[in-house]
Amino acid sequence: MSARILDGKAISAEVVASLAPRIAALSRPPGLAVVLVGDDPASAVYVRHKSKMATRLGLSHQQITHPASLSEADLLAEIARLNADPLVDGILVQFPVPKHIDRLKVLDAIDPDKDVDGLHVVSAGLLSQKRPGFVSCTPAGVMELLSRTGVSPRGADALVIGRSDLVGRPIARLLEHADATVTVAHSRTRDLAAHVRRADIVVAAVGVPGMVKGEWIKEGAVVLDVGVNRMPDGKLVGDVEYAPAALRAAWITPVPGGVGPMTIAMLMANTVLSAERRLARG
Repeated sequence: MSARILDGKAISAEVVASLAPRIAALSRPPGLAVVLVGDDPASAVYVRHKSKMATRLGLSHQQITHPASLSEADLLAEIARLNADPLVDGILVQFPVPKHIDRLKVLDAIDPDKDVDGLHVVSAGLLSQKRPGFVSCTPAGVMELLSRTGVSPRGADALVIGRSDLVGRPIARLLEHADATVTVAHSRTRDLAAHVRRADIVVAAVGVPGMVKGEWIKEGAVVLDVGVNRMPDGKLVGDVEYAPAALRAAWITPVPGGVGPMTIAMLMANTVLSAERRLARG
């Protein structure tokens, strides 16, 4: 078997294109504010991609950049200003933030109605209860990719490797809502290989290059690799051994070009959704 490739670039382009008529129907452009603190190179790249996409869609976009020396109090004040701005529908603080700033305080400060990154505790609670809210962008992108395979999660054995609040936990919850039988594995899981061999759907989100061996993949499984790891030679690789896994899987995401582009597309979708909700309330 040779896997079919889930092309995140192509699918994200389709998602973004579907937003254009929704944006055109609004009385004003959706407003997105992205806040970057410090000079982390990877964060700068992500923010640049987000800014390009927002501009391309015609969003009212603010990119707010601060030095790493910015105080926690000043960042919280910035968020309060954006919360109060009626033209801002979505607020995203790019993580990681400098060590002197409490990540959870930052998340708690964002108005849940503008939490387009889907990381606020209110967003997590709404997801847990299967109520309408903002779904974290990477998990939402993973589920969109899975939907494009035509493989139903209902009754399937799904394995999520990684239990972060950003990716692993919300993906597990979304798969549960889709009626999959979900196992969450992590660094202390015994015999990870046995869990992978049983799984019809494998989501790898641990940030360890090649942690999931290709020979472990079940014939015909769907493999969604969230990991993005830069090797010493500069090459980007995922958490799954791609070449041998692609010989066994039915569908697989490449790294790069798989889940990554979907994250940005789903951020745009969340921002449009926020604008629609806020304008409908008047």
